Amino acid sequence: MKFVQFVKRENPNEIRVGYLRGVGVVEISCRDCAMPRTMLEILKHDVAEKIIHVPQNNPDVIPLNSVVLIAPITGVDKVLGVAYNYSDQCEELGAEEPRVPCFFSKFPSTIIGPNQAVRIRPVCEKAGWQLDLAVVIGKKASSVKADHAHKYIFGYTLAQDITERDWLQNQNGTQFLLGKSQDTFCPLGPYIMSSDEAGNVDNLTMVCSVNGEVKQKSNTSQMIHKIPALIERISTVMTLYPGDIIMTGTPGGIGGARDPPEYLKPGDVIRSEIENIGILTTKVVQF
Repeated sequence: MKFVQFVKRENPNEIRVGYLRGVGVVEISCRDCAMPRTMLEILKHDVAEKIIHVPQNNPDVIPLNSVVLIAPITGVDKVLGVAYNYSDQCEELGAEEPRVPCFFSKFPSTIIGPNQAVRIRPVCEKAGWQLDLAVVIGKKASSVKADHAHKYIFGYTLAQDITERDWLQNQNGTQFLLGKSQDTFCPLGPYIMSSDEAGNVDNLTMVCSVNGEVKQKSNTSQMIHKIPALIERISTVMTLYPGDIIMTGTPGGIGGARDPPEYLKPGDVIRSEIENIGILTTKVVQF
């Protein structure tokens, strides 16, 4: 099932939740009942599984052209990323594969949806694309062993870990935060694919293009530290909460590693695709 958050065009301030069905969306939130009204609330109240397993035979379908899809989940506790987690990227950078995963954080406020744009500030000249497979946690997880990690995964979505390399490497003492957490630096969506329909996430083709030119083409099989190991590692030292997002790393083909380097500029269009998960198209504008 493909879960979305959306707003109706006539009421853009009221978030609604639904799932895609054909060329429309079936709303599952409710304005005048006890049903949770956001994707995060649905996960917190542990009702998503009931929705998945009780399909409606003749639901009311809202045409997609009458709604605006927003980020499929917002208001989360944390967004975590993994650096140097693809073999082909390590090779591209001339770096050794890390013995243990290297985590960083992005503020949840960086999240934008499929109909929002990455905004580049005038002081940023080295912002680049980084396609990631993102995991959405479905229930509270602490001290989880890798063998049981799948029980805590709600689903998967596409993410762009937009990174400003100068602010990552030079402008903040080599600490990642200011290069990773600038406004709009986490495009997400367009939906969350429930884990029961995602297939084998260890073998999915990944393609990222900018203005129609392929920049990254790889496979999740290149992932060094697999998703269960990531969840075990994180939950050993901190609690994962429903809705938390783990961005599992990006493959080779990032702009900063090219000769000459290539970076995003206003007017660019990023197309992100992961097999079985979907396609996310993101525009780039001046802040």
